[in-house]
Amino acid sequence: MPRTSARELVVLGTASQVPTKRRNHNGYVLHWDDETILFDPGEGTQRQMTRAGVAASDLTRIAITHLHGDHSLGLAGMVQRISLDGSPREVPISFPASGEKWVRNLCDSTAFHHREQLVLQGLVADGPVDRLPAESSTWLTARRLDHTIEAFGYRLDEPDGRSFDTAKLAEAGLSGPAVGRLQRDGVIESGGRVVHLADVTVPRRGQSMAFVMDTRLCDAAADLADGVDLLVIESTFLDPDRHLAAEYGHLTALQAAEIAAAAGVRHLVLTHFSQRYPDSENGEFERAFEAEARVAYDGPLTIARDLDRVAVPPRR
Repeated sequence: MPRTSARELVVLGTASQVPTKRRNHNGYVLHWDDETILFDPGEGTQRQMTRAGVAASDLTRIAITHLHGDHSLGLAGMVQRISLDGSPREVPISFPASGEKWVRNLCDSTAFHHREQLVLQGLVADGPVDRLPAESSTWLTARRLDHTIEAFGYRLDEPDGRSFDTAKLAEAGLSGPAVGRLQRDGVIESGGRVVHLADVTVPRRGQSMAFVMDTRLCDAAADLADGVDLLVIESTFLDPDRHLAAEYGHLTALQAAEIAAAAGVRHLVLTHFSQRYPDSENGEFERAFEAEARVAYDGPLTIARDLDRVAVPPRR
């Protein structure tokens, strides 16, 4: 299936610990211009990518929040597929450093001809994740969450920039190639006056996305979500089972929605649903999670289903 937007989320799987007839284990692909990031490849990710029309050779990064199986068992198949397809680039794999032995085992779990170019990036602290390639225009940062094992959430940020104001360009007598030169050099002479980029542009806020998986309520989840255009967040339980969420290191749909509302999130995507709730095709499952989320959040909301595509909202 072709991309519908330059920046969009492709949902590969939405189940938590146990997949169901309708929901595969976790897996999420983020298309962001020329970057394609695979988050949390659970079991069956390779097949779901095929169904979604996402090529392994397109991946520019794999980001793993933690090393529970429903978030990582698909890594073995993905690494072998990257090798088989002859991906021409280095593919960094970000993950909690405490799980490195499991990541290495998954990357070399069976016999195959190794042609993949992997760069293992074990995370030991909050902060920016090394950019590969170094000239990438976006920043990926990680924050430690509160789960039953070490887990990190991720946030992708585009730097703030400037957009051209057509009225100001016309006033300055600029059009065509001259606009390109101004954008490149930052200054140009036009009609006997020196025009700086700031003279004919307005501030443009960079877009952002956050990926928050298995965690209890914590400051890091709120910080990752702060003001993002798209928040993908786990909602394993419904709120009557809040005690189970706390015990097993998860969120309820209501808690996830409260985080989104307080953070000013523009589009909320709930996912990672427990198999304890009957999942039929009549929509009752989705309606239950939506009703709970709507108690706290009134913005655009997606109760994720496998193979959903969610576009990053247009610029403000």
